[in-house]
Amino acid sequence: MLKGRAVEVLSVGAYIPDKRLTNFDLEKMVETSDEWIITRTGIKERRIAEPDMAVSDMGVEASKLAIERAGIDPASIQMVVACTATPDMLFPATACLIQAKLGLPEIPGFDVEAGCSGFLYGLSIASQFIASGTMDTILVVGGDTISRIVNWEDRNTCVLFGDGAGAVILKAGKEGVGILGFNICANGNFADILCMPAGGSKIPVTVEAVQQKLTTIQMEGKEVFKQAVTKMADSAEKLMTELNLKIDDIDVFVPHQANIRIIDSVSKKLGIKPEKTLTNVDYYGNTSCASIPIAWNEAFESGKLKKGDLMLLTAVGAGLTWGSMVLKWNS
Repeated sequence: MLKGRAVEVLSVGAYIPDKRLTNFDLEKMVETSDEWIITRTGIKERRIAEPDMAVSDMGVEASKLAIERAGIDPASIQMVVACTATPDMLFPATACLIQAKLGLPEIPGFDVEAGCSGFLYGLSIASQFIASGTMDTILVVGGDTISRIVNWEDRNTCVLFGDGAGAVILKAGKEGVGILGFNICANGNFADILCMPAGGSKIPVTVEAVQQKLTTIQMEGKEVFKQAVTKMADSAEKLMTELNLKIDDIDVFVPHQANIRIIDSVSKKLGIKPEKTLTNVDYYGNTSCASIPIAWNEAFESGKLKKGDLMLLTAVGAGLTWGSMVLKWNS
């Protein structure tokens, strides 16, 4: 459970690239078919960032919308937390670039890298600065350009991912609303089932590494599926128990949009009614750190998310990392 000051989520915003890559487009690029992709993933299309668009650019657009909706002076933001697996550069932190592009004052900025669980990790970390009384207002951004690290010759992975960004504004708030509790966890024994081997200090980028596709996503699909369903469901159940909540208390379920079979399996395991589960993986694919805030934003804009709704968020990502969060929406 969250201890200390209440942490309210003032607003949510998202940015989706215009370019669509449909399953029929992929049929021309790799040995696959629309039917094969939909049957296994539920994905019909995904968005791809333009070549000159970086994660920070998408993050800035999502942040502008979140700031506008929050009705705050950007100068009141005291920290930027960027959650991404595909930063603009290894360093400096993408959060610093977002800070500069938004024209924010000299405030702390850092990145969180926890794969597709990154946004939940970032929310959890940022909430502690507010709960402790250290800060009052924080911008948390989740974004990825996974299309830049996909092996477009591997039909098992290239069909899954898309690009995008989302952002939320956290602020010290009223008791009983905002973030009620969370848990985050990791197990590095599963590091090899979802990774990009080259690009770090272990295997630097070389011609050989690129030729061997080591600078692209490597995934053991069956094991990832198994771990994703188990970890997400167990994490959510544990948190619900800690908060003395029942699954029927949840109004809106926002799972990481990995693929429809994982979402359906987790929902079934938790006993969540289909009408409470947010799914947009069919049109955006797996956008990694952006997946939860994009779905969240879509629910807000469509009116599906209403003031007072109790939300359950859960995700799993490379690492292996996972976590869940429960919050009461008050915007």
